[in-house]
Amino acid sequence: MRLSPALAYGCRYRTPPLKHLLTFTLLPHSHHHHHHRRRLTVSAPLLPTALSLSSQLPNPNFFTGNSLFFRMEGDLQRFWSGSSINKNKAMVEHLKTYGVIASKKVAEVLESIDRALFVPDGNAPYYDSPVPIGYNATISAPHMHGTCLQLLEENLQPGMHALDVGSGTGYLTACFALMVGPQGRAVGVEHIPELVSSSIQNIQKSAAAPLLKEGSLSVHVADGRLGWPEHAPYDAIHVGAAAPEIPQALIDQLKPGGRLVIPVGTVFQDLKVIDKNMDGSLSVRTETSVRYVPLTSRDAQLRGA
Repeated sequence: MRLSPALAYGCRYRTPPLKHLLTFTLLPHSHHHHHHRRRLTVSAPLLPTALSLSSQLPNPNFFTGNSLFFRMEGDLQRFWSGSSINKNKAMVEHLKTYGVIASKKVAEVLESIDRALFVPDGNAPYYDSPVPIGYNATISAPHMHGTCLQLLEENLQPGMHALDVGSGTGYLTACFALMVGPQGRAVGVEHIPELVSSSIQNIQKSAAAPLLKEGSLSVHVADGRLGWPEHAPYDAIHVGAAAPEIPQALIDQLKPGGRLVIPVGTVFQDLKVIDKNMDGSLSVRTETSVRYVPLTSRDAQLRGA
């Protein structure tokens, strides 16, 4: 059966032609700002069991950490958290089935780095949803990690340099390290010291532990908006929080031929893909609509501002 593309809350799922079409109108959160209403059409695959969906989309500001997913109740929630998706490999197979990832290399890396090692205890690690990790931060949903790895695959070849801004629990940084290998360099930057400490502990339990030990993988306490100049220029830069505008420091640290993937916006956000051409000029395109926590200062994040 030929699969057709569909937008499913910030990610390009590929689903069979038979699907539900849900249309919502997103309204601005605050009456202090005036925005045009935005209509969002979502294609969701028909599962073998019936779906129980809320009649309207929650406040868009409710979502943190990645795309505009909302928690579906009833049978769909049981589908994600039941036996069919309770192991890391099954999670990756699901992402492949729905076209989130098509690359064999990306699939291998996601299977190698067990997401459960990077999700706080008491949460379902393979559920396709962002998970709070403390300090007003989240680990993004599996489909967003798969999407970003897919977008950056050509810039994560062995020997290349990669920067993960807002590295959180260290999950995507560990994936980057496996992709660029021991001859490359994977750098995570996170401004919450406690998260840096715990992310190092997480990585030490994972398949990326040897790369951390030998030094090709490192995580640092720093303001990610400033990047990490020591190992620049980077072939790949990923930002795990939404910036009101693209930080110039990250553009400066991007290698000619390199790619930056970053969510940009405030109330409404888009995942931007920025390619630096060999002459230094930039090519910018929008991949999809998303919802992330803001890229801000440490103090503002801790205040929840």
